[in-house]
Amino acid sequence: MQVITTKAEIRDAVRAWRSAGETVALTPTMGYLHAGHMALVERAKAEGDRVVTTIFVNPTQFGPNEDLSTYPRDAERDLAMLRDAGVDAVFMPEVAEVYAPGAQTIVETTELAKMLIGKLRPGHFRGVATVVTKLFNIVQPDTACFGEKDYQQLCVIRQMVRDLDIPVRIVGVPTVREGDGLAMSSRNVRLTPEDRAAAVVLSRALFQAEEMARTGITASRLRAWVAAHIQAEPRADLQSADIRDAQTLQSISGPLTAPAVILLAVRFGSVLLIDQRVVTP
Repeated sequence: MQVITTKAEIRDAVRAWRSAGETVALTPTMGYLHAGHMALVERAKAEGDRVVTTIFVNPTQFGPNEDLSTYPRDAERDLAMLRDAGVDAVFMPEVAEVYAPGAQTIVETTELAKMLIGKLRPGHFRGVATVVTKLFNIVQPDTACFGEKDYQQLCVIRQMVRDLDIPVRIVGVPTVREGDGLAMSSRNVRLTPEDRAAAVVLSRALFQAEEMARTGITASRLRAWVAAHIQAEPRADLQSADIRDAQTLQSISGPLTAPAVILLAVRFGSVLLIDQRVVTP
């Protein structure tokens, strides 16, 4: 496995693979890997002849009062996991390698970036779209794999690729969960034991809501039930609970007639957790 820190070197590696007629699949991450990331790698191995994983804690997607400085990092452990998983190259650049001094260009989706998580974290998806565009331009993969847990992010990236005619196929990979249902996240390690125990309220609400969605309940009533269920947990600080069209993320209030996605953002102490579930009527 190659461990690469410069744009020139990763481009050379990809160029060599392409000259041999091989395809390339990309899995962008911010490191501190877990089984959810490994699911992305496994899917990437099925999608491409060569797999590149990026490890880059992107500063432009963090707000001024967010957890950039405390975001967990363990490069040695990450590299061991990726080596065992059969990744061909890891691109782990320094910030200055990705964002040159004096850079003035950003990438931003308009509507999708300002709803839901975009309201809670202004500018977040601008940072995501910009860094993903840069990684696509640097690596030039055929396919890129992203987790469905970050559902709005996945929608933003798909919209961006369509709008900008970026020749990368986007593959969504189902959420990987802990044994008790909590969606795997690098931020879970920062939960206190009490908050970790309480956080299962997210997945329990989603699983019950999935069953309720098949009963003919309206989206507005289902949304109210989900919010009330989470708010009944004293340690949960509900930031957002919404039901949107699974394709467009447009708001729904009436009967569920097509696949919809329930999107949750809940804070436990200083840790913001997100989760989602696509439901069908």
